[in-house]
Parts: sequence; C-alpha cells; structure tokens
Amino acid sequence: MKVTAFSFIRNGFIYDYPFIESIQSVLPLCDEFIMVIGDSIDGTREAVAGLNNPKIRIIDTVWDETARQKGLIFAQQSNIGLDYCTGDWAFHIQADEVIHEKDYPAIKKAMADYLNDSSVEGLLFHFTNFFGDYKHYGPSRRFHNKEIRIIRPLPSIRSYRDSQGFRKYNEPNNFLEEKGEKLHVKQIDATIYHYSFVRNPEKQAKKVIEMAKRYHDDAKLHELAERFKKGWDFSEIDVLEQFKGTHPGVMQSRINSQDWVFDYKPIKNNMSIKERVLYAIQKLTGKQLFTYKNYRVI
Repeated sequence: MKVTAFSFIRNGFIYDYPFIESIQSVLPLCDEFIMVIGDSIDGTREAVAGLNNPKIRIIDTVWDETARQKGLIFAQQSNIGLDYCTGDWAFHIQADEVIHEKDYPAIKKAMADYLNDSSVEGLLFHFTNFFGDYKHYGPSRRFHNKEIRIIRPLPSIRSYRDSQGFRKYNEPNNFLEEKGEKLHVKQIDATIYHYSFVRNPEKQAKKVIEMAKRYHDDAKLHELAERFKKGWDFSEIDVLEQFKGTHPGVMQSRINSQDWVFDYKPIKNNMSIKERVLYAIQKLTGKQLFTYKNYRVI
C-alpha cells in the first residue's frame, strides 16, 4: 500500500499557520508528501525545504490575485497537489490541521482494511475545531465536525468548492461548474485537530482579511479592516467547550509560546433561539441535527 499526502500553503509565516507541524504530523503515515507552495515572500518555501525529508516534493505555483470567486483558488491549489499523487490513497491535510500521533494506528488500519474495497471512495475524520486558544474548541453546528481527508486519487475526484472536501465529477476539468457527486466514505476513529482560529488576535485578523480576498470585493475588505483594526474579536462566538484531551506532540512548542490571553465568558454569546434549542438537543443526544454533509457514509 502506497500513501501520498498533499497540502498547499502561501506565506505561512506571515499568517501564522502551523504548516510545518501539519507536515510533520502526517509524514509518518505517508510514503511521499506533495507540498504545493504559492509565491511566498516570508521564507515558507525555504522552511519546507529545510525539513530535508526525502518524502517531501515541493510544487511551486503563482496565485492569481484577481481570483475572488467563492474561494475557488483553494480548490485549485488542492487539485494541483492531488494531480501529483501516485499512491493507493491520497491524504489531504490543510495547513492549519494536525494529526495526533495516538491516531496513527487507526488511520493505518483503516487504509489497509478498505484498500481493496472499491465501494469506499474516501475516509471520514472527526474534527476538533479549536477557538481562541488551545484550551477551547467549538462543538456547535457553526463548525464542520466531520470531513473527508483521505481519498482514492482517481481522475474523477476533485476538491470541492473552497477545498471544503471532495466530490466525484463526470467532467473533472469542469469541477468549478459541475455540482459533482458526494463520495461514499467510511467513518474512521481518528480526528483532525483544526487550529484555524488559534492565533494572536492581530495575526488572526490579518489571516481572516487575507482569506476574505478570495471571496469579497475591495469594499468588503475595507469594512473588515476597519472592524478588526485592533485585532480579531474572539468574543463573537456562540458556544465553546473546554478541551480536556492532549494536543499532538508536534504542537507543544507552539502551544508553549502562546503570547496572548483568551478570556472566554460563556454568558456572552451570539446564539439565536434556534441555535440554543439545537445545541441543547445536541448536548442531550450527542447528535447534530440538520447539518450539511458533503459525503455519504456507508
């Protein structure tokens, strides 16, 4: 069994992505790692090359600064990496996602167990979405709590929308226009540790505004810049829970160097009545009702 991992990044240091930790967390699970690196000015490429790991292959790209359609540039960059995958499985890890070493056995077993079962087109992971700091995570429906991260690198399978997940297409080269078909997947007992909203508030605001460039016009970007000129407001949240587990080992240095304080006040939230009811049901039953699912579990 051969496994190819792939990811993409641009200016990872400027926007404080844990992209090095992300790569390091997946290397023990793969035979090769395709890293698609956009035209960076902060030493991102040099840092990846500096890992000096023979599994890593760097693919250089130039991002289209005029591309502002629904974040589709992220799917484009993901698909560039996918096109270089030569394994039986392709493991997609995003630059703010990390795998915990405790999950290595379960991931390896799942890939081996379903290797020859062609009905399984991908493997579904649980998500823990950290928010504000490394001690809190978002359990509500505002965060996706599952997503496909391992797929078969077939020509018909492409990254979906803004690299949210994957779908199968009749005309793969037309993935931007075609709706696509949801993949048939198996849920596995492994978790993606997602650190998209864990940064110093100033860096978080800078990262969010940079992301917004791929969705919005200049007027919206100006509005966001004014709104968050003093940093990202982490109090704008529905509900958080305290994280009682352990983080991946590769994250320890980053966790120890946290240079901001996040003061979570549960009483201050922006939940609607509908959200409060649905979250109460979730707490009672352990199930999220009426959430969007970009996959079909078999």
